[in-house]
Amino acid sequence: MQILLVAATSMETAPFLQQKPAADHLITGVGCPSAIYHITQRLHQIDYDLVIQAGIAGSYTNSLNLGDVVAVTKDNFADVGVLEKNKFYTIFEKGFTGEDEFPFSKGWLNNDNQLLDQIFIKKVTAVTVNTVTDDELRIRQLVSKYDPQIETMEGAALHYVCLQNSIPFLQLRGISNYVGERDKVKWKIAESVEQLNEDLIKIYDALTT
Repeated sequence: MQILLVAATSMETAPFLQQKPAADHLITGVGCPSAIYHITQRLHQIDYDLVIQAGIAGSYTNSLNLGDVVAVTKDNFADVGVLEKNKFYTIFEKGFTGEDEFPFSKGWLNNDNQLLDQIFIKKVTAVTVNTVTDDELRIRQLVSKYDPQIETMEGAALHYVCLQNSIPFLQLRGISNYVGERDKVKWKIAESVEQLNEDLIKIYDALTT
């Protein structure tokens, strides 16, 4: 199986690549614009059977512990829309596009890959934002609108590009912090990266051996 491993930063997949230096991988840089560009470029060069995006994420819920690893079933560009009088409206609600216009389904970028049912990792709903969220009003808006469990800065980019190109994909995330907590002392980046890479290696080995 030809697999592409994608991450925003080299730090997030360094332990994996130490053990699997020959694995095909791509560091996109942080944020959706860079992720969309670099993933699209690579997919036009090589035919992959699967793209795996791995990285850290913030959690909206205490039901996830710092260091937990999760797999995303659906994602969206959560801050693409209109903010009026402290109320957020999606592009679908404003009628700029249909909520079922491909690759969206009811406003979401869904991953229907059967691999999700075969891996042992918790499944979650995600939102992707251009600015890491710490404002209480914005947190309430996102929770009310989407009821997400985690937040990233590149996840929806993966979903969007792979759905557009009909390429199977997985988005795996290690929980490094709770959304709104800006005290980095309370974050668990190293622990989340370690566990993420342990699970990533198990999944990669199962798919390639």
